Amino acid sequence: MKEFSIISVSIINIVIGVRYCTLTYKQKIKPALAMWAFFTMAVAMSLTTYMAEGNFSLWDNILNTTDLVLVATVTVFIFIYGDTSTKFTRFDKFCLVAVILITVFWLITKTHFLSHSLIQGILVIAYFPVIRRLWLSKENTEPFSVWILLMIAPIFSLLSSKGTLATVYVLRAIASTAILMILMLRVEYLKNKSSKEDIELDAMNQR
Repeated sequence: MKEFSIISVSIINIVIGVRYCTLTYKQKIKPALAMWAFFTMAVAMSLTTYMAEGNFSLWDNILNTTDLVLVATVTVFIFIYGDTSTKFTRFDKFCLVAVILITVFWLITKTHFLSHSLIQGILVIAYFPVIRRLWLSKENTEPFSVWILLMIAPIFSLLSSKGTLATVYVLRAIASTAILMILMLRVEYLKNKSSKEDIELDAMNQR
């Protein structure tokens, strides 16, 4: 079962990475650079504190391990091929300050369990730029196919995760992804509603 979990999560994250990078390169999506940059920093710290907390291997928290490769790769692609709307805003910089403060706390205290928990806070903060974008936007800028897979991967990883910290990481990932997908559905709903109202208005004007 552990081998199945490791292989499944690894394959899913590879598919996600290829899909997301391809869409970014073709300018079909407009991902937030800030969110993925935060992901890279926080996921690396999360894995570091997890390994430091106990006698665990990289395979014992396969989601965290493969996430690190995924987010780092996506961040580079967005930085190189993303359009100007993916650059850091004032809001993004504010979030970055929060990330740095928690990082400094970990470096000073070396309290792995508490720091790991705070890092999950960083990973929640990392969603703020894209959440803000989706809340204000009239168009969904994120692909459903990718985020559905990002929801499935944590579920499979539960089969091989070891330790409380690994479980916390997985549950945080599931909850965060679910919130983002709800916002994506909201944008699609409002867009369809607006289109329907425009069609009805045109029909009335033609009478």
